[in-house]
Amino acid sequence: MAEKTGISWTDSTFNPWIGCTKVGPGCDHCYAEALMDTRWHKVQWGAGQQRQRTSAANWKQPLLWDREHEAFALMHGRRRRVFCASLADVFDNEAPAQWRGELWALVKATPHLDWLLLTKRIGNVRGMAPAEGLPANVWLGATVVNQEEFDRDAHKLLAVDASVRFLSVEPMLGPIRGAPSIGAFDWLIVGGESGKAARPIEREWIDSLHDQCAWFGVPFFFKQWGGPTASAGGCVLAGAEVKEWPVAA
Repeated sequence: MAEKTGISWTDSTFNPWIGCTKVGPGCDHCYAEALMDTRWHKVQWGAGQQRQRTSAANWKQPLLWDREHEAFALMHGRRRRVFCASLADVFDNEAPAQWRGELWALVKATPHLDWLLLTKRIGNVRGMAPAEGLPANVWLGATVVNQEEFDRDAHKLLAVDASVRFLSVEPMLGPIRGAPSIGAFDWLIVGGESGKAARPIEREWIDSLHDQCAWFGVPFFFKQWGGPTASAGGCVLAGAEVKEWPVAA
């Protein structure tokens, strides 16, 4: 959808379709719903609502990025990271299976890109992945926002074979004690909620996860403090930005 993006842990975003259904407290103030449904009226959010496939031209964009991989690597010293999907969920039960199959074909056709698939439906992955397993260029992530979700979903992510397995704790809505299983992940992203109704994040929650990651040698990426205004956030932790990447990156 965008060659450049404001999402600091990826280079580009690609949305094969738009639309979703809220499935947990982390979805309460969904930015994608606010933008695509409430503001622009492009698609209705929720169960039973039709997902909107993006244009054929949009689907061709990753092929262009793949062809340009050498120039990107020369400029950045690594492969391009593509977040899929920022306005939907690849593993949404109500997204047509045919679209998902076409997405897998696109991922396989772009072997020089690293595809970051982040889902709130990690339990669906094994049944919706290709029969031969996820392509080698897929980084698979699960969103967990509190201890309850970590306890419910972390082991489901670890049960799936992927080149990189990561957790996104955003918005962080409570403390998480993940040891010792947190040491099995390749990467952890943490961030506070943003927007007018942003729920606060506590420094001790961040420090605890940061310490756990440091103990087990898991790269830790602090995305933002969040807050009700654009100027309230920032991403500085203890006087410096903490932005670490998986070894595979």
